[in-house]
Amino acid sequence: MLEALKEEVCEQNHELPRAGLVVGSGGNVSGRDPESGLVVIKPSGVKFAKLTPETMSVVDLDGKVIEGEMKPSVDTGIHLYIYRHRPDVFGITHTHSPYATSFAARGERIPAVLTPIVHLIGRDVPCSRYATPGEVDTGQAIVEAAEGGYAALVKAHGVFTMGKSATEATAVAMYLEEAAMTTHLAMCRGPVEELPQEEIDRCFKWFRHNYGQSGKKIVSA
Repeated sequence: MLEALKEEVCEQNHELPRAGLVVGSGGNVSGRDPESGLVVIKPSGVKFAKLTPETMSVVDLDGKVIEGEMKPSVDTGIHLYIYRHRPDVFGITHTHSPYATSFAARGERIPAVLTPIVHLIGRDVPCSRYATPGEVDTGQAIVEAAEGGYAALVKAHGVFTMGKSATEATAVAMYLEEAAMTTHLAMCRGPVEELPQEEIDRCFKWFRHNYGQSGKKIVSA
């Protein structure tokens, strides 16, 4: 069942520690099958090095386990809430990457001061209100804060990114952490100037039309 999606989700989970976005078993990637609506997600508490496509959990949008011998991620309810309320989203990545999460620790957004992240999400990275971890409340907070966008910080928790696939969501998480690090370093030296909304819109539109071999994607990986 969903063998290709299991392989993709497993590989994108492996990308998280390779990119320095997670430690231990914290964080997760999921992907939603556009035909069946079923979701493939990392199992709970399993270290990334131990993950294989066969260990992935498959659940429906109500959280019922359809396939997999291990318990799905404790964040499954958050992912499912987002999928139910964002029909345009087919991949979600959650990390506690240090620089981006440092903004979440302060309840601060990451301002739109760098074109690389603006190219991908077309705005700043908002920070949500505090929400109960592992509950529907967190999913609600993400959807509220994202406002139809593809990334949000959750206050005192971490980073959630979205995309048209698990691969896109993970790529956004990687670029977001780079932008958070660079923005943090710049802010240590003094005030930073946010890009004007007109330029943000222009950059986002240009990137979506021109980047990669086919263009018209959030990101190509």
